[in-house]
Amino acid sequence: MSKIDNNKQQKRDSLLESAFSLFINNGFNKTSISDIVNQAGVAKGTFYLYFKDKYDIRNHLISHKASQVFQIAYNDLLKHESITDFEEQVLFIIDKILDQLAANHNLVKLLSKHLSWGFFKNSLFFAPGKDIPPIYTIYESLLEKSTYTYRTPEVMMYMILELVSGTSYNTILFNQPISLEEIKNPLYESIKGIFKQFRV
Repeated sequence: MSKIDNNKQQKRDSLLESAFSLFINNGFNKTSISDIVNQAGVAKGTFYLYFKDKYDIRNHLISHKASQVFQIAYNDLLKHESITDFEEQVLFIIDKILDQLAANHNLVKLLSKHLSWGFFKNSLFFAPGKDIPPIYTIYESLLEKSTYTYRTPEVMMYMILELVSGTSYNTILFNQPISLEEIKNPLYESIKGIFKQFRV
């Protein structure tokens, strides 16, 4: 990456981090573009080089954060070469994502509040950098090496994501009805059931 490209990336990242902080602390409706650029320390015109409006930066922020969390979990998986089974790999990634969310409640609030399937689908195809593939590309590469073939793998992924998202929100934020650690085992058993249902 050239110095100019690196500088552009830093400005974009700074705008995203400022938006994240302000949306969490002040709320989306009470945050203005002026607030975002002031906190990022860039000119207002710079904002419009990267984003159309406040809704656009929110959508990019969701894709950015979702991709970040996934990439950290996936990079952790790469260190565990003994985990070669597709279903075990997916469960490993989910476990690492849940641990990250448990350590960052603000991230849970942002992603859970705004993360409809439409938004998440954009996140699946979002390339966070030139050398970093999108989530769905990684998912497909893991799927190709699977022992089993699955019908409609996108629907399978959707069901797993909805189950994980719906189950983990209250356990992470409020420890209800039980703690995250307590819910993990029945959650993972349910995910295994989804896998079995979609096997051809």
